[in-house]
Amino acid sequence: MAGSTAGDGREGERTAFATQLRAAIAGSGLSLDRIQARLRARGVVVSVTALSYWQSGKRQPERQSSLSAVRTLEEILGVPAGSLLGLLPPPRPRGGAGRRHGGGETLAFPREVLQPLLDKVGAPHALDRAHPLKLVGLHDLCEIAADGGQRAVTARAVLQSAADGQDRWLLVYTQDDPAAGPPQLHAVRNCRVGRCEVDEAHGLIVAELVFDQPIDRGETHLIEYTLTNSGPPYPECRNTHYREFRRQVREYLLEVRFDPGSAPERCWQYSRNGTTGTVSRRRLRLDGEGGVHAVALDFGPGVFGIDWD
Repeated sequence: MAGSTAGDGREGERTAFATQLRAAIAGSGLSLDRIQARLRARGVVVSVTALSYWQSGKRQPERQSSLSAVRTLEEILGVPAGSLLGLLPPPRPRGGAGRRHGGGETLAFPREVLQPLLDKVGAPHALDRAHPLKLVGLHDLCEIAADGGQRAVTARAVLQSAADGQDRWLLVYTQDDPAAGPPQLHAVRNCRVGRCEVDEAHGLIVAELVFDQPIDRGETHLIEYTLTNSGPPYPECRNTHYREFRRQVREYLLEVRFDPGSAPERCWQYSRNGTTGTVSRRRLRLDGEGGVHAVALDFGPGVFGIDWD
């Protein structure tokens, strides 16, 4: 989870974005009223007040609709694609429920919400002690339905033990849309679902994934599980999927697969270093199957994800 360092970085990023935006607006020779009119002509609604706040640094774009507006702004102002977006941090969770997390490596919800669930599954000290299982590699496959909601997430994790007799992994997952109800958790390979607790008000799940057999120091174990939502309509996912890592992971592969015929126009990879607050962002190309992927090597702590129009 990103701490105070990342928070300080967010203020710096906002200043850089505001400075660059002001320069781009000045260079274009367009007034805010004319910029707003050109945005509206392209189907993008942004108030003059919002534009003024963005360039002054009083506020910054965070919602997906605002990020899409910035992409259109780059075209209108004649600046390189990504030159403004690259100065913005990844989207942050709103309210008590974060967007998409799991694997015991995350904490993006209030402790007072999470702790009771940890107590019930027999892991009361999970937030304060380093786990003897290290996440070596992780592959997330996020499936997006035709209505833009999330159909399912399948995760394949490789874990290495730093102590003998390790036999379970703690999964923490939060749903974007609590009103849709919690997803169904299924163990796919080399594990089974043990104790599982759900906080429906916050869309939060804490569950044990119990290994087929314990592993000792230095040994590795591969598990696979899936979280499936009911629909249509499928739960809102805010056009993004990411993981927030508290410790370094050697390899993280994130794949987003879209329903045939409903692939987005543009996708972006983003990351935020949890130690330095450094933000990076780059454009991704859809593959021939209507999907997109991004890879992080020796990454963490921090946030790594994909978002799309």
